[in-house]
Amino acid sequence: MKKWEKQTMKIAALGAMALTLAGCATAKSSSSQGNNPGKTIKIGVNMELSGSAAGYGEQQKQGIQLAVKKINKSGGIKVGGTKKKIQLVIRDNKTSNTTAASVAAQLVNNDKVVAVVGPATTSAGTAAIPNMTKAAVPSVSPSATDPDYTLQKSGKVQKYIFRACYQNNFQGATAATFVTKNLKAKRVAILTDNSSDYGTGLTKAFKKQYRGTVVSSQTFQEGDKDFNAILTALKHKKIDAIYAPGYYSEIGLIVKQARQAGIKAPIVGSDGMADAKLAQIAGKSNATNVYYTTPFSTKASATNNVASKFMSAYKAKYGSTAPTFSTLAYDSVYMIKAAIEKEGSANSVKIADGLAKLKNFKGVTGTATIDKQHNPEKTISIEQLTNGVVSKVYNVK
Repeated sequence: MKKWEKQTMKIAALGAMALTLAGCATAKSSSSQGNNPGKTIKIGVNMELSGSAAGYGEQQKQGIQLAVKKINKSGGIKVGGTKKKIQLVIRDNKTSNTTAASVAAQLVNNDKVVAVVGPATTSAGTAAIPNMTKAAVPSVSPSATDPDYTLQKSGKVQKYIFRACYQNNFQGATAATFVTKNLKAKRVAILTDNSSDYGTGLTKAFKKQYRGTVVSSQTFQEGDKDFNAILTALKHKKIDAIYAPGYYSEIGLIVKQARQAGIKAPIVGSDGMADAKLAQIAGKSNATNVYYTTPFSTKASATNNVASKFMSAYKAKYGSTAPTFSTLAYDSVYMIKAAIEKEGSANSVKIADGLAKLKNFKGVTGTATIDKQHNPEKTISIEQLTNGVVSKVYNVK
């Protein structure tokens, strides 16, 4: 009997030890979720560096590299009681959704980055989400503007997905209010790039907010060159303004051909127009009475010290005025830095926690607070072009 009791007690003791060890293993696994930094803080870049969106990707890469250079020059990011420098791992997703997903997997699984900047486009960013979520590594997109980008299908927030830009619904609604209140336009024609969610999303938001009459609603595709048929039809309609959400490559041609056709009405668009190439394509004299919503105005340096320093550094490095997409990418890096310093940790899960808690973050594109859906709450600007240069800025809160 005593022998049996001793064996039972021994087995129980071993069982208790096993449970204790299992508990320790579980605790360790939980605390080591996601990726951790080594001697450096690895930040990945999943970016459109070739393909149709390469122009935006290259601008964003420049902003990212400028931010990292400045941070590393000052000693790096403070993590607890030490400072660690950033090590960038840049990969090209080739403006391909499939490639964006595989790049995300490479960055989080092979390169062991603790955060990612990019992709630039909503579609590529969405394709990368499953791999980012599975690895528990956050990403900050400088320019994915679709309202649903940071949300699951159920409506719940994507824990590891953030953005530095505002959403299309805010941008489109702001344009509609501006057209009504500032331009006093009661009759509007709409030209929509329907080859992406970007153009269609902006148009939907504009129509929902606009209180005037939409006299014509036409569509075009990415890569289209000749808009004369559409514009000729519009010329014979009474319109007070044209709303044309899209990218500078097509909108530049629309502006040029509209002015050549004798259409002098204001042309209002979106942040995809916020590039000096718009005036180059349209022709400087044609790029007059043109407006677009943008998260960053080149005139912001007059009142924003952070923007002023950034613009000076950008011009010294690249020899030109900083484009909007470079500023958003620059802010994306600093958002990650702020999250790390807030949490006192460069563990990827902790960085996501820190990003979700960002308040009054002072960036180049203004002061932002991340809301419950991982969107930045900040002001939006509307720039007016006259002879191809910004002649006036309207700030909208």
